[in-house]
Formats: sequence, C-alpha cells, structure tokens
Amino acid sequence: MSLTRRIFLKDSALAMVGIGMLPSWLARSAWAQTPGGRKKILVAIFQRGAVDGLNVVIPHGERNYYDLRPTIAVPQGQVLDLDGFFGLHPSLRPMLPLWKDGALAAIQAAGSPDPSRSHFDAQDFMESGTPGNKGTDDGWLNRALGRAHHPPALSPLRAIAMDAQLPLTLQGAAPAVAIENLQQFRLGGPEALFASMYDQSSDALLRPAGEDTFQALKLVRQLDPGRYQPAAGVEYPNHPLGKSLRQLAQLIKADVGVEVAFADVGGWDHHVNEGGAQGQLASNLAGFGAALSAFWTDLGSRQQDVLLVTMSEFGRTVKENGNRGTDHGHANVMFVLGGGVKGGKVYGDWPGLGGDHLYQNRDLAVTTDFRTVLSEAVERHLGVRDMAQVFPGYQSSGYRNYLST
Repeated sequence: MSLTRRIFLKDSALAMVGIGMLPSWLARSAWAQTPGGRKKILVAIFQRGAVDGLNVVIPHGERNYYDLRPTIAVPQGQVLDLDGFFGLHPSLRPMLPLWKDGALAAIQAAGSPDPSRSHFDAQDFMESGTPGNKGTDDGWLNRALGRAHHPPALSPLRAIAMDAQLPLTLQGAAPAVAIENLQQFRLGGPEALFASMYDQSSDALLRPAGEDTFQALKLVRQLDPGRYQPAAGVEYPNHPLGKSLRQLAQLIKADVGVEVAFADVGGWDHHVNEGGAQGQLASNLAGFGAALSAFWTDLGSRQQDVLLVTMSEFGRTVKENGNRGTDHGHANVMFVLGGGVKGGKVYGDWPGLGGDHLYQNRDLAVTTDFRTVLSEAVERHLGVRDMAQVFPGYQSSGYRNYLST
C-alpha cells in the first residue's frame, strides 16, 4: 500500500493529513483538562460561490447603491439598520441580537488583492492564504495550527472540517480530520480487516496513522451523536450550514479537544434573478443567519472560547446585470463572531460606489486584505506570533482591532 503525505479513506467520512507529525494522544485527560483553562477555538466559514456582500451588509445610506441596482436593491424600509449607513439584509434578522449584544461585527470592502474572477483560483488563493500563488499546497489554518501553543498530548479532533473531504484550508503538515456526518463516521469496509492491515504494517508512518484513525472512530462513537440535544430553545435550520454547525457545537461542548474547525456552504453564485429583500439570495441568507444564531446560542458558556470568521472568494458587481443578477466582482464582506469580538460595528474603510472609486469601473474596491482579518484571529485568538509563516509574503498594514483580547 503506497503512502503519500495525505491519506484519504474513500467511501468513508474520514480524512487525515500530516501523518509524519501525528503525536500520541491516547491519554485523553491530557487534552480534555488542559492546564490554564479551556482551549480557544477558531472556526472558519467559507461561503463558496461569491456571496453578494452589498446585499448582505447593505450601504443603504449611499444613493449609488439604489441607482445601480434598480430591481435587486433592498428597500430602505426593509433594511435592518446598523449604524445609519450600513444595515443587514432582512433575512439576517436572527443575527441582529448578536450584533446588539456586541458579539458580532462586520468588515466591509474586504477581500483578496488578487484580481482573479475565477471561482476555483480565488477560492484556492483564499484557502491557502497566498493570493496569486498557485503553487501553495497547504492552507493558512493548518499552518496556523502547526504554530499554535498546544499541550504535550493532542486530540485526534484537534482540527476538523465538517465535510466529506479535507479542504485546502486544513491541508498541510498538522494532522486534521474531515467528518461530514458524525452519525455516519465510519471506515468504508469491515473495520477488523483495516485494523489487521494497520497492525501488521511495518511502515513507521502507516501504523500510527491507523491507530489514530481507530481512536478517532471510538471517540466520536462515545459522543453518541444521534442523541445530541441542543440547548433549550435552540433550533437549527434544515440547511447545510445548520447541520454542520449543530455537529460542531456538539464537539465543542463535549470538550474533545477541538482547536480549529472549518465548514463551507455553497449556492451564492447568483447571475440570474438574485432578488432583493426576497428571492434566491434572501432564501440562502435566511438559512445562513439562522444557523449562525443557533450555533452561538447553543454554545452557551463556551461562547467566550470561540471565534468564528466568515469569508467568500470575491464579491459581486456593483451594478446589476441584464438578468436581474450580479456577476463576479472584487471586494466583499466578512463577519466575525465571538466572545472576544468588539462587535456592533462595521469595520473597514468604505471606498464608495461612485464611478471614480470603483475597482476597474465595476466593482467594490478592496480596502482591507482578508489576511488582515485572519491575522488578527490567528495572533490574538490562537496566540501565534509569526505571521510570516502563516501568510508568507504578506506585509500587514496593521490590524483592525476587532478583538478585545
């Protein structure tokens, strides 16, 4: 059996990477009860397909927004006002209490400095954290995890993607797992056969990988995911992100050693009939907002330990197209949600939507590099200091200071 840097077990819900660096973590008490308190947890949410950030955090105080979007602009009377200039889409009403409580903030006009309008390239650039460099084969979150402080013994669920395959964000030297469904977390064949294969292997890398795989299986089974009950009054939406965050909340509250997590949700590429206060985007945002709100409430006392960041590969054109939709653009909006967030504020330098201020005369200009937002999360939440190793080639112009800790 050949072994590469990445092992993926087909027909299963498990992927593991960084086999050469997998430590022994059999003494679970070493990471379930860590010295100095509970672990900090960084959660990254990727909205694949390029969400229309101008209809998410809406510049309703700028006339150009309405002039350039005669059919898809959200009417001022329906915008959930935030500060007199920006407001939330009405479908995001479940997130409004998080904003008012100071746990939620937004960064508008954020994005990648790379001009690509290719979904695939732009997603890879954002997940790798190296815009314009197609040769990067590991992700920013994996690199950050590899440099974060950690106890001598690590959990097999230290880094987890709520997906069937490991995304680029979490690929790299540090061990990570991908689980799409906790209840279906299994190997793709008779486990005794796989166990025997690993036990009899003389490969110094393959055998520990097998041991860690089966320990991960045992750990998830002990959680009995099918019987999980969210906190009182919490109801997750029947939405892909809702399903992912419900399972992630269970893992976090079970103290199984999660330190970083990733989830993604698609369906944002609205070239035709995007809609304004109602329509395709509104429907997607309803599930998105309800999922984030349910997750936050469900965390309960763990809220102070969690920081969640959202991103999308690029934004949409400022002007609607002839099909009542929007095309691939440039800058977008990011959300940050957490106990340490200085929320209730829209961060970032607003460039305006006038012709002279648009990027290539069509798009919202990027004034905040997405790595600036992620750098603050990595440094101030995970305690990583060497940003050059996490985001190679990036020269920070200073953090947005959206975190209070």
